[in-house]
Formats: sequence, C-alpha cells, structure tokens
Amino acid sequence: MPPSQGTAHPLRLLGVYAALVAVMFGLIFFTGDKSASAKLGIDLQGGTRVTLTARTVDGGKPSQDSLRQAQDIIEKRVNGLGVSGSEVVIEGENLVITVPGEDGAQAKSLATTAKLYVRPVVQTIAPQVQNGKPVGQQQAPAGQQAPAGQQPTVPPASAPESAAPSAESAAPTTSEAPAAQNRVFPAQAPTTPEVPPSTPAKQPASAQAQAQEIAAAKALRQSTDQTVQQTAMLTMDCAKPDPLQGNDDPNLPLVACSSDGTAVYLLDKSALDGQEISNASAQLDPKASRWVVNVDFKSGGADTWGKLTTQYLQKQLAFVLDSKVVSAPRVESGGQYGGSTQISGSFNGTTSKELANTLKYGSLPLSFQTSEAETVSATLGLSSLRAGLIAGAIGLVAVLLYCLLYYRMLGFLAGFSLLAAGAAVYALIVLLGRSIGFTLDLAGIAGLIIGIGMTADSFVVFFERIKDEMREGRSFRSAVPRGWSRAQRTNLSGKTVSLIASGVLYMLAAGQVKGFAFTLGLTTILDVIVLYLVTSPLMMLASRSPFWAKPSVNGLGAVAQIARERKASAGVLVKEA
Repeated sequence: MPPSQGTAHPLRLLGVYAALVAVMFGLIFFTGDKSASAKLGIDLQGGTRVTLTARTVDGGKPSQDSLRQAQDIIEKRVNGLGVSGSEVVIEGENLVITVPGEDGAQAKSLATTAKLYVRPVVQTIAPQVQNGKPVGQQQAPAGQQAPAGQQPTVPPASAPESAAPSAESAAPTTSEAPAAQNRVFPAQAPTTPEVPPSTPAKQPASAQAQAQEIAAAKALRQSTDQTVQQTAMLTMDCAKPDPLQGNDDPNLPLVACSSDGTAVYLLDKSALDGQEISNASAQLDPKASRWVVNVDFKSGGADTWGKLTTQYLQKQLAFVLDSKVVSAPRVESGGQYGGSTQISGSFNGTTSKELANTLKYGSLPLSFQTSEAETVSATLGLSSLRAGLIAGAIGLVAVLLYCLLYYRMLGFLAGFSLLAAGAAVYALIVLLGRSIGFTLDLAGIAGLIIGIGMTADSFVVFFERIKDEMREGRSFRSAVPRGWSRAQRTNLSGKTVSLIASGVLYMLAAGQVKGFAFTLGLTTILDVIVLYLVTSPLMMLASRSPFWAKPSVNGLGAVAQIARERKASAGVLVKEA
C-alpha cells in the first residue's frame, strides 16, 4: 500500500511547520512591544476593580432587567471574546468590573459609556468658564477638513480625549455668526433670565438631591429658549463633573462640552440613536496614511443617516456620549444611504480604537458613574503559576519517559513533536494576548496540560497501529505508512469529538471556564497540525533509515518476532496439509 497523500515529501512538510513557527515568533519580536511574555489572568497577576453605580433620572432604584442588560453590554466591551479574564458582576444596584493587569483605564472608560446619540451641531464656542473662572473668548476649532470625495469627514471639533487637536482647522464658528439653523446669538451672556447654577463640584448627597441637580441642569442646558441656551454656553464649566451625564433628553436641544473640554457645543435634538450603529472599527487608511474609524449602521439607521448627510451637507453632526461630544465630524458628501460612513481626524491607533469601541456597542439602558476604582492583588499569585508550570513539566517528562521505555528511540520522535507543539502554543498565546486580549489563567493552563496529554495519545495510537501492521508480517518501512493511514482516521475522530466538546463548553460557559474551553480547543487544533506536519513526516523519515529500522533502536523486535513465529506456524500447517 503506497503512502497516504501528504506523506511523500516529509522534509517539505517539516519545512512548512518550521516556517509557520518562525513567522509567529517573528511577529512577536519584530512587531508590537517585542515582549515574548504571555498576558496573565487576574488570579495570577492581580488587576483593577471598578464599581459602577447606576443613575436614574428620578433618583429611584434601577430595575434588575436594566442592570442585567447593562451587564451583558459592558461584559462584551471589556471581555471581548470571553478569553481576557475580565468579569462583570451585579452587586445590589452596582456593577463591579474586574480587569487583569495594572491598567484598568479601558475598563473605566468603556464601563461609564451609557447613552449615545447623533445630534446636529448648531453652534460651537470655546469654554468661557474653567474652574469657576472666566477665560478668553477664543473659539474652538470646528474640525479638520477632509479630502474631497471621502465619506464624512474630519476630526471632531474635539478629538477623543487623548488625541491632540489638529493643526489644520476649518474656519471656526464664532458666536456672532449665524447658527446652522438661522439662529443668531449675542456675543455676551445676557443678564436675564435667572437660571440654576452650573454643575457643582461635589456629588449630590442623596437621590433627591441628585434628581434636583439633574433637573436644574436640564432647565439650563436643554432649554428651547435661545437666550437661556446662550447663557448655558457662556457659563458652561467643562472641568467640573457633569450632573447631566447620560440623563439628557434626546428630544430637546443640548449644551454640551467636548470630551477633552476644549469646546462647548449647542446641539439640536437627537437625529439618530446610538443603538442603530451595528459596528465600528479602527483602520489605518493607506492612501492618506492616517487612522480612521469606519461606522456601519443597521437598516433603519442607514436610512436615517442617508437623510442626515443630505440635510446637513458641509455641516457638523456630533456623536454625543453621556452628554459629551466625542466626535463632531463635518459631512463632506451627502446622500450616504449605503449604511456606512467614515470618521477621520487627528487620531492615532489608540484613540481611533477607543472611539470605535465607544460607537460599536451602542447605548446602555442606564447611566453609570464610577463610585470606586481600586487595584486588587492576585488571588493565587505567581507561586500558583509556578506550581502549575511545574506540574505540566512533570507530566511532560513522565510522558517522555514512558515513550522512551516502551517505544525506545521512537520516544525521541514523540518528544520532539511535543516540543514543537509547545513552541507553537506559546507563540499563539502571546499573539492572541496582543490581538484579542487573551489572558492565561490557571484554568487556561489546565486546558493546555490536557492538550499535551491528548497529543501523547495521538502518538500512542500511531505507534500501536504500526505494531499491528508488523504483527501481520510487514517490515518497519512498509508498516509506517500503512499504520499512519489507519491511525489518522482514529485520531481525527477523537480530535473532532474533543473540538466539539470544547466549542459547546465555550458557548455555554462563562468566566474562567470559557478560557479553559478556548485553550482546550486551541491545543486540539494544533495537535492535528503537529500530527500531520511533524509526527508523520518524522516517522516517514525514520522508516527509510536503516538505523531506525533496527529492532534494538525502535523497540519493535518483540513484535517482529511474533510475526516470524506466526509465519513459521503457518508454514508448518501448510507442510502437514
């Protein structure tokens, strides 16, 4: 029987696997931060815990349904595919988010994201009050003009918080200039009417006080009276906490600050809800050599967006998040009914991804404020990591010793395959940590150790099939390809069952169990690759070597002796007959 397809060129297959491993380690050392260390879970390195307190307009208790819905949305934001080790739990009326590592800034920013609306920009000025003191009358930049022919647009009049303002700005909108909807505002704040004071620096002491503060802010900043609107713009202090955060009425105008506090906007009522956004992603535009954010809308949102881009051509549309303007691009082309748009500006990789994440997940059913943020220590620590790695190493050595004692020199081929699989697994864990935020915890380590055991099972099945062929009287050279043809069906059946089990566990589980299922499925797939690209080619090369064919080397002398005895017995029976 000829060798099965794919085993005729063993050196070529080994070269393919070596090239794959080299590419993975090349990506590790020549891209990113060049760190070859895996990201660890919260049980191994500690992390950040953020407690969010729900805020309602009337100061009442939030419903459990709204809390569970918010928990689900925030968990998708901070945990991605469910393998980053982050947790979001409900404690009473609070949501508690735990994120591995020392930097919990992303969790804090995404977790406080509540309600997102798209509002037309009526007027923009620089803040007149900072920390309770008047400042100069300079106008905030309205945004950077995008090249002609592109989908919307330009950087926000204020880019995301960490982005620097663009040096190329369009002509600013002055307080004397007519507004986008033919409204004219005076240059100075009028003395009447009396309005409630702007946002106080301290949080309200009670739910009733909080409700009163929100009502006062609404009366000032969401008034339909143009005089009150102008007063609100000139008395707006962007440096103070916002009592209206996430509690603005989308059916009323709004006076809001930019997310970096460099501009104050007068906005019209909401024209599009953030829940109509289906997806958002950051991308480096190769033509313009700059970062952009691509936004896709649902079917209903696509129609609304098309009408908006037609109505507000060459005007600004602000993405308002928690009563703050995170982006205010200028519409450069109208009638965009394709369901997608593009935001460009003074972004870098980090700020574009932050804006994309902000837009991607839509609105929460509740508004939240961060009531507590703390660093937590590892629950098990690096000592547990060392113990787990030592246990894995002991198991690996035990497997190798068993293979050497039972299969002689063939055990070295099994050991080489295990080392090749280990190198690929480590490289994948590092790369997945960078790309999807995968963190390695004790549950994940357990999945890896089980994967090593399954890889050893594949060797045993292969070697035993070779023995079966030799018992039938075949030589070591002819038994290897025939044994591989029979063993691969058995191994593929077992791997398929394991992969299905890990997939079902991943979809139904939560928390660390999800990480266990992920690593188990990963090692199962890698086991099949190693079996075809490493183990099988090595055995094919060994079967063609006179050295490896010696019974004292491959440990198959006893099997060959059984075959000879069977052949001799069969010859005696034929002679007697």
